[in-house]
Amino acid sequence: MSIINDQLDFSTVADVFLVHGSLQSPAFLDGQLSAALALHDIPAEAWLETVCLAMGVEQPHDRESGEVLLAWRRQALEALSAADLNFEPLLPDELFSLAERARGLREWTLGFLEVVNQVGGETRDAWSANLREAIEDLETLAGLDELALDDSPENENDLFTLTEHARMAAMLLYTEQHPASPQVEQGDTPPPTQ
Repeated sequence: MSIINDQLDFSTVADVFLVHGSLQSPAFLDGQLSAALALHDIPAEAWLETVCLAMGVEQPHDRESGEVLLAWRRQALEALSAADLNFEPLLPDELFSLAERARGLREWTLGFLEVVNQVGGETRDAWSANLREAIEDLETLAGLDELALDDSPENENDLFTLTEHARMAAMLLYTEQHPASPQVEQGDTPPPTQ
C-alpha cells in the first residue's frame, strides 16, 4: 500500500497498532501529536519513538508500518499549517458506533490536554481569550463521564459539534503559536496609504 498520496484514516493507523500487538486507540496519541505540533513541533524521530513506546515496541516491525506512523505526523503538520484550515483530528469514523466515536474524541481530548497542560504560565498568559476559552471547553469535555450514546440524529449532531470544537482549538493553538503560518487569506486588503 502506498501512503504517499493517500490520506491516512483512523482505521489504517489502528491496524498498525494491532500489528504491533497494541489495543490502544490512536486517538489519544493523535491528541498529543496535534498539541505538540501546534506548540513547538515534534521531530519525526521523536514522534516515532513516542508511538513505539506507546505500542510497547522498540521500533516498527516493518518499513510499511514506519512509513504509516511518519505519514501520520506529516499529515497532521501539513493540515495544521495549511491555509485552507482543513485539519481534522484522527478519530474513528462512521464505520464505528456513535459511542466508540465519542470515546475516541474524549481520548483525543485527553491526549491534547496532557501536552497543553505542560505549557508554562507565561506562554498561557499570552494566549488569546478565545484560545483560553477553547482549552477550558476541552477540559470540560475531557471531564465528562462516558455515556452510552445511542445512534440518533441529535447525538450525531452533538458529537459533530464537539469534534468541531476540538478541531478549532487545535488550529487556534497552532495559529497563535505560529503567527506567520498558516497563511490565511485576509480577503480584500485596502491599498496602502501614501
